[in-house]
Amino acid sequence: MSVKFEKETLKTTQNVATGDLAKDLGEALTKGGGAGGYLARNGQAYLKQLQSNPLRTKMLTSGTLAGLQEFLASWIAKDRSRAGHYFTSRVPKMAIYGAFVSAPLGHVLISILQKAFRGRTSLKAKIFQIIVSNLVISPIQNTVYLIAMAFIAGARTFHQVRATVKAGFMPVMKVSWITSPIALAFAQKFLPEQTWVPFFNIVAFVIGTYINSHTKKKRLAALRKKHYGDARSTSGRPEDYDRRGY
Repeated sequence: MSVKFEKETLKTTQNVATGDLAKDLGEALTKGGGAGGYLARNGQAYLKQLQSNPLRTKMLTSGTLAGLQEFLASWIAKDRSRAGHYFTSRVPKMAIYGAFVSAPLGHVLISILQKAFRGRTSLKAKIFQIIVSNLVISPIQNTVYLIAMAFIAGARTFHQVRATVKAGFMPVMKVSWITSPIALAFAQKFLPEQTWVPFFNIVAFVIGTYINSHTKKKRLAALRKKHYGDARSTSGRPEDYDRRGY
């Protein structure tokens, strides 16, 4: 079985208002983790769990978001299973990946990054932390992500996994280089360190849902063109066409 990874080019033409807007947003959400912020008012139980059971809490958070991301992407793209459901076999697989691979890896890597820069609050140190994150942390996480996605897609040989990683590495890294500096700068400014990994998971959830749904739409459009020769609307997964006799 061959694995094909469809390259995604994410073109972002987005003007982000910084300065007072970013400051007001950050303070409204967190108040620097203080008593007046949203997290402090409504997330005390979650923050307490992050402090007392950090890895377990991050695993539950990451697993839930990863499974939900796959479900939402399938729903947005109208990519159904053979039984006609959006809850495909990929949903629990993604949840397992999020809980047992992504969360522990992120926990370890971000902890190392935070320890390396603990007590260093200068602008130069913060910029260097962002650079290290983009050149060291992100490549490791993205490589592991692509390997996991290859296995979830059905890859079983080294050649198949290698092909997936080779095809997808730079497109995924380009997305990371756009979003990671913004997310990390926000975390540095407004968030307590124990909330960094869940925050990055939420950012990845939003971006991943968009990319995943866009990829599914393109795959289904190509499939319709192959079987119908036009762009008539339908939905389903590749194997459904053979099963239905289309």
